Amino acid sequence: MSPQEDGRGLEEAERVEVTVGAVAPGGHCVARVHGQVVFVRHALPGERVVAEVTEVHKGFVRADAVSVLEASPDRVEQPCPYAKPGRCGGCDLQHVAPAAQLDWKVAVVREQLTRLGGLTDAELDALGVRVEALPGGPLGWRSRVRYAVDGAGRAGLLKHRSHEVVPIDRCLIAHPAIRELPVLAPTGARWPDADTVETVASTGGDVAVTAVADGVPHPVSGPERVREVAAGREWTLPVSSFWQVHPAAADTLVDAVLELVDPRPGERAWDLYGGAGLFAAALAGRVGETGRVTLVESAAQGVAAARENLRDLAGVEVVPARVETALARRRITGPVDVVVLDPPRSGAGARVVRDVVAAGPRAVAYVACDPAAFARDVRTFAQQGWRLAALRGFDLFPMTQHVELVGLLVPPDGAAR
Repeated sequence: MSPQEDGRGLEEAERVEVTVGAVAPGGHCVARVHGQVVFVRHALPGERVVAEVTEVHKGFVRADAVSVLEASPDRVEQPCPYAKPGRCGGCDLQHVAPAAQLDWKVAVVREQLTRLGGLTDAELDALGVRVEALPGGPLGWRSRVRYAVDGAGRAGLLKHRSHEVVPIDRCLIAHPAIRELPVLAPTGARWPDADTVETVASTGGDVAVTAVADGVPHPVSGPERVREVAAGREWTLPVSSFWQVHPAAADTLVDAVLELVDPRPGERAWDLYGGAGLFAAALAGRVGETGRVTLVESAAQGVAAARENLRDLAGVEVVPARVETALARRRITGPVDVVVLDPPRSGAGARVVRDVVAAGPRAVAYVACDPAAFARDVRTFAQQGWRLAALRGFDLFPMTQHVELVGLLVPPDGAAR
């Protein structure tokens, strides 16, 4: 008698045949075994697989597809030998054909905007939700890679939902200049005193390696400050500063934001969660000398980078503060014409959304790296009478389950562009 037949739930390490259903956030597909929800990695909708349970939780279990009995036509052989059950957890979708990866991400975005954002299928159809590929293909794009170090001093990547390090000899999504670095174990490299090894291959042509121990960076090779090229400018940043990891991402996002909010000469703009000032610089170029751009950033490194890289733009003010604090304590005040929101993965949150709406902009561009957080904030905008008027999705992270969104939100009398 099987565990399901005698009323018991699935147990860790148990194997069970399942027919896989729809995609779910996090790189999984949903299956059910006698009513129990199973989130299956390394599978595709419609497949019949043998799934091995990896985690048991109240109400659901997690599992890996360890063999495929009936394959989807969208299944391909993983190019990387480490992108398999029990090995590296960095790539969620290497078993999925590139075009089908885009469809996968569209399905996740639609599901989140329906369930959490309150949009109807008709509204989503009107938005024409799709995810666009970036130039360069699905491999060799990641310009910043942080390798973990195991107890033997070998650099590698982590298993899915684990702190266990998988030593590797190469990472296929890493930028070619990073793959050439003598960082990984087969070259003989060992890092006995490091917790992580951070590598950068910038769009300005710089390549750097930093070993980090107890939170303290120790430069190994290359410059400590790297150059990035985006939005028609050159940026200089510490190697540890945040920058988009896909070489084409910065320009792609700038172009989408400018297209959606269409800044005009003389307008006032806010760049919230502004980092080094990528969007602020682009906005300044559009609003011109008679306009004004206010950037808000809380991280000291981001504030310093913004001040350094935007010092030639007299119409840009950098405000060092948390966004919610700057709005609540009136460190920045309206009126404002356009706002760019680029919050962390957790989203802007209801308080920030309400304060932005209260400032009375004619348009908000929301740059989101997490569809769930974006959907929750879209619902909050809707509760204030605003609507999602346009949406673009970008595959900034091929082979993974992550997707970037840029949405246009407008007040009741606003128009889509």
